Amino acid sequence: MSESAKLSALKVGVDVPWVTSWTGEPVLGVRPCASVNGALAIVQADNAGYGKPLYSQNHAVRQRLTIRDMLCPMCGQPTTPEDRYTQVAHPFAAGSLRASGRGDALPADIDDDRILIDAGAIAPLHKACSSRSLRYCPHLKADPHIDVRAFPRSWVVLPLMARAEAPPQLFLAQARPARAIPVIGFLQLCGLTDDRDPAWRNRQPLAG
Repeated sequence: MSESAKLSALKVGVDVPWVTSWTGEPVLGVRPCASVNGALAIVQADNAGYGKPLYSQNHAVRQRLTIRDMLCPMCGQPTTPEDRYTQVAHPFAAGSLRASGRGDALPADIDDDRILIDAGAIAPLHKACSSRSLRYCPHLKADPHIDVRAFPRSWVVLPLMARAEAPPQLFLAQARPARAIPVIGFLQLCGLTDDRDPAWRNRQPLAG
């Protein structure tokens, strides 16, 4: 039996975050995925707990589910508005996110000076799960950018796109070459605050 086929003694959601990929979960390719309402997305086998955990790699489908359904990435259970904490609170003006090229999908009615909490691709955790992970995870303990905050009650979700190569096709007996198509990899989460930064443009890096 290969290593990737063996059930690990490590418990998913306790010893290893629910969102983490395992060596027994190969990428299956690109196909319509229910986690993003049938849009084309990268998908993986669902065999959490088999093989070895890949702590630095989130499982593509489970990551999207944590953002879509507000599931704790540590235990995999739903979070509530009263118990929802981010460990990677990065406040940004919406205009800064747009200027960086990562905010093209932000709704137009969000003003540029409105402050967002950019949580990246990491959904909020339960407070107890956050405390546990910070206590035991060596990567988190060594990260100087950890900033634990209660997550806002409103948010927007943005797709993080990747490019996949579509195979060559025949059309009217003529071969069409392979082409790259955009697909969804992960989902990005931005909390909406009521704070404003009228001077956000002054904090933009100067063009080199």
